[in-house]
Amino acid sequence: MATLLLPNPFATKLPGPRYSHPRFTCSSVTAQSRSAREHLLALIADQDRGLRTQSDPAKRAAIVETIDAMAAARRGSVTTGDALSATWRLLWTTEKEQLFIIEKAPLFGTRAGDVLQVIDVRERTLNNVITFPPDGVFFVRSGIEVASPQRVNFRFTSAVLRGKNWEIPLPPFGQGWFDTVYLDDDLRVVKDIRGDYLVVDRATYSWKE
Repeated sequence: MATLLLPNPFATKLPGPRYSHPRFTCSSVTAQSRSAREHLLALIADQDRGLRTQSDPAKRAAIVETIDAMAAARRGSVTTGDALSATWRLLWTTEKEQLFIIEKAPLFGTRAGDVLQVIDVRERTLNNVITFPPDGVFFVRSGIEVASPQRVNFRFTSAVLRGKNWEIPLPPFGQGWFDTVYLDDDLRVVKDIRGDYLVVDRATYSWKE
């Protein structure tokens, strides 16, 4: 289970009995976030992007508890600015549709490569991408709108299944929102409208259509 380190109490220097009070400072919150961040990465390291978690309720609960702790430590922070714009690579998720495609790709003579979320806040675009090396890709285009310091609304606009020399356009489907509850230089943690969770890191490359 996830455990956060609380800041050390200090004793008030008043006459008579001494009482201890917790003091929460920026540094203590940062320490809590860092502790939870490292714990989260350790929990998901062997979960095959979430495939193994589907059959392990205890592990899922531990991961979600850690994410909730990270979200609480960063409550009120702004995560919808320019720092959100990046090519983000999937580390772990509870999203059944993505996990289904990752798991079943070998049945079609291929395998799932990097699963990405490509966001451009200024251009108000988001692409959800599943790659099938060496040449295949399925991606869904979306328009986005910043709704609050941590929430982004999205609306799917089109989808494409593409091979080396062919492309199949698919109709758009759906809309919703997601909250980026934790964001640093390398890691991003998300909870969406359906209660699903997403943990991604910043890819070392930029994906382009």
